[in-house]
Amino acid sequence: MAKRELNLLPIKNDYVFKRVFSYKGNEDVLIDLLEAILKRKITKVEVRNPEMVSEKENGKKFILDIKAELDDGTIVDIEMQTADERNIQERSTAYSARMVSEQLQSGEEYTRLNKVIFIGILDFEYYKRNSYYHVARPRFDEIEEEYFVDMGYKKQEELASKYVEMHYIELPKYFKKNPGMKTKLDEWLWLFSEDEEKMEMVKRKNKKVKKAMNTLERISLDPKEREMYESIQTEEFLQRISENNIREEGERKKETEIVKEMLKDGVNVERIKKYTKLTKEEIEEIRKNN
Repeated sequence: MAKRELNLLPIKNDYVFKRVFSYKGNEDVLIDLLEAILKRKITKVEVRNPEMVSEKENGKKFILDIKAELDDGTIVDIEMQTADERNIQERSTAYSARMVSEQLQSGEEYTRLNKVIFIGILDFEYYKRNSYYHVARPRFDEIEEEYFVDMGYKKQEELASKYVEMHYIELPKYFKKNPGMKTKLDEWLWLFSEDEEKMEMVKRKNKKVKKAMNTLERISLDPKEREMYESIQTEEFLQRISENNIREEGERKKETEIVKEMLKDGVNVERIKKYTKLTKEEIEEIRKNN
């Protein structure tokens, strides 16, 4: 069926993404996606946080990322990000630190630590790098001459820690390159194109992608699922409006304080107009209330 006939929910939405890849019985779908990204064989995966939505202290809902444990104990956090909030570095660092700190109880040996991997699939360009897929690990800087000691090592260690990895995939860069369907990763990224023709092509080639799409179709046709999706979308929209209003109010207060200082310093109204974009009447109102 065509996408417009089914009116599919957007697979890149964080709620829909988690709903599809943490759907009970879709463990093999999540495994296939993770194998494509991490380029390794995975025999088992367990989603540690199957619940979909949580609440902050202020009662606002937010979508949980997918946290999963692999067969070798590696902990993976994978999430889809559609809005560029300019905090991916901070976000991925905080998530990675949390995955590390949650593993060990007080007094436990650090040697029991398992590797943690953050995976961010980004629907925007973020890093100024000529690549759509980035893998980051803690590495040592180049040795400075003043610290050099000839220890005879023919090959020196490069990784400072083997326990933390961060993977970022920037979808707009991938689609700009417009590669063919050569790898398993291509097959999954074609799904995220939300292009009907490409989605149908990859659906015929990859059975796990087909299963993911079948799940997407199922939840798209479920009135309760659609109601939940629309409810979350509405709440996020209202929250953004509220945050913008608060920010604008804060900027107005800051601007008013600056104008008060300029008036106190004897700056003429025309100059204040030039630098603040306020009208003469607005400036005079601030003067009167000062």
